[in-house]
Amino acid sequence: MLPLNLSANEIRVIGCLMEKSVTTPEQYPLTLNALTNACNQKSSRNPVTSLSQGSVQHTVRELADRHLLRIEENFKRGVEKYSQRFCNTPYSELQFDAAGFAVVCLLLLRGPQTPGELRARSGRLYQFDDNQAVVTTLEALNQLHAEPLVVRLPRIPGRRDSEYMHLFGGPVDDLLEAQPSIEPPPAAAPRAAPARDPGIAELERRVSELESEVARLKQLLD
Repeated sequence: MLPLNLSANEIRVIGCLMEKSVTTPEQYPLTLNALTNACNQKSSRNPVTSLSQGSVQHTVRELADRHLLRIEENFKRGVEKYSQRFCNTPYSELQFDAAGFAVVCLLLLRGPQTPGELRARSGRLYQFDDNQAVVTTLEALNQLHAEPLVVRLPRIPGRRDSEYMHLFGGPVDDLLEAQPSIEPPPAAAPRAAPARDPGIAELERRVSELESEVARLKQLLD
């Protein structure tokens, strides 16, 4: 099945379905309205989106054609409901434990994150004991298939830990080069002092002579 090369909208839809299957199981599978609201949440999402129902429905159809999503139709009510087949179903190649499910879900919904961020944000999905437990889970994800599922990004200057990113959207080697540090521009060379006008120098000399003459005359008058 891999690589999947999911689009940004497909990533958001799958992430939302994974999340809601755990956090609000009583509302799962989701209706189109509920799924659109989940995609456009202002919390726990990066980036925040404003997808229309038409856009979400189009994405749902594409995922269903790829057997990554199931559509349940209630013909009496005329309502469709959606559940993910991306992982942890009898039809899924990807089978995660609870920890792996939580990490993948968060990476789909929030993009690149450090182990500490994943641990802090995973509470409703899974409780990690410490950051090392998150790292162990990330490493385990890459043992599931011949191709890696996540990648550790170059550490951003000023941050203690590296971020991790999922690879379900395709290869990202060219996009994940560490940004070169921005060097401060060279200091401007000091300006050379402007050349003095010879006329000013002569005037200053004459003033000095006059001051000396005035001082001498005062002494004579005293």
